[in-house]
Amino acid sequence: MIVWVQEWGKSMMRFLFIVGGCALLFGCQPMASTAEEPVKKTQFGETRVEPTKPTATTEVKPVVPFDGVRAIKYAKSLCDIGPRISGTDGMKKQQELLVKHFEDLGGKVSKQEFLAEQKSQKNKVAMTNLIVKFHPDRKDRVLFCAHYDTRPQADQEDNRKNWSLPFVSANDGTSGVAWMMELAHHLKDFPTKVGVDLVIFDGEEYVFSGPSGDDLYFLGSRHFATAYREAGVKRGYIYRAGILLDLFAHDGAKLKVESYSYAAAKDLVGEVWGIAGDLKAKSFKFERGYKRSPEGYVQDDHVPLIDVGIPVIDVIDFDYEHWHKASDTVEKLSAKQMNEVALVLTTWLMKQK
Repeated sequence: MIVWVQEWGKSMMRFLFIVGGCALLFGCQPMASTAEEPVKKTQFGETRVEPTKPTATTEVKPVVPFDGVRAIKYAKSLCDIGPRISGTDGMKKQQELLVKHFEDLGGKVSKQEFLAEQKSQKNKVAMTNLIVKFHPDRKDRVLFCAHYDTRPQADQEDNRKNWSLPFVSANDGTSGVAWMMELAHHLKDFPTKVGVDLVIFDGEEYVFSGPSGDDLYFLGSRHFATAYREAGVKRGYIYRAGILLDLFAHDGAKLKVESYSYAAAKDLVGEVWGIAGDLKAKSFKFERGYKRSPEGYVQDDHVPLIDVGIPVIDVIDFDYEHWHKASDTVEKLSAKQMNEVALVLTTWLMKQK
């Protein structure tokens, strides 16, 4: 998960124009802001916008018995493999583990395989997105997504010599995959009328040039988005909404409203944060801005999906202190936080008609 992409292309430029400009950590200097809630930018200035509250009464009782402790165990099983860099044996072991896990729980697993080219690397690398479908016959679908590749370098370590330390990326991607591994226990008979896809992206972290270099990001989600757009009506289904999970599962997480998410999917933000408010889920904060990005814009795997018309929001704490550091280990994860996010998102999923 990162905040700056070089040469995104014409489609991304169109999106940025619609959003009204970006404030990125490693690009242009962000505009300072102390606003406690997102704003809608217009030609006349800024207008405060309240979230759209859910129309139905939210029950506090969990929809499913989501087990945060088991989710942490799943995260540990993935991290125990070691680094899972795209194209490596570690990644292959992880793929085998995940395919078996989801198939055993009744998911229909497909591999979206492709060759990716990175600027700093001589050879192309084989990458694989995993797509796990529950109720594949339903045309109206929602998706939950995360990435499962680990970064080749822990490039936020202050001492450059430490960049080569093993980086298992426990909260940065792995937590989202582990959360979906636990959710899969409950999806076969989940009380919703939409189909659910669990999408796991490769190549989000396949970057060798450091945080301010020229390497490309989001290789897997870009491929997924392109395939979705090119298939058009032939695919036979449509994603009505999507939720990306990243840097969310640690104790003390503050899940603020990410600004691309709000610009592209205001109603979805309102539904999720409104439910969180009803459930008194304290980690969800209806406010914007991070220390790393004061305007609240975070380039992440949701942006390519937004660019092809899928309303996707990023559930993220971009102030996570162990971001891209060797210290991002399983011990930083919280079963209680996993459960709180599950309570909010499964309640939201239940309301999809």
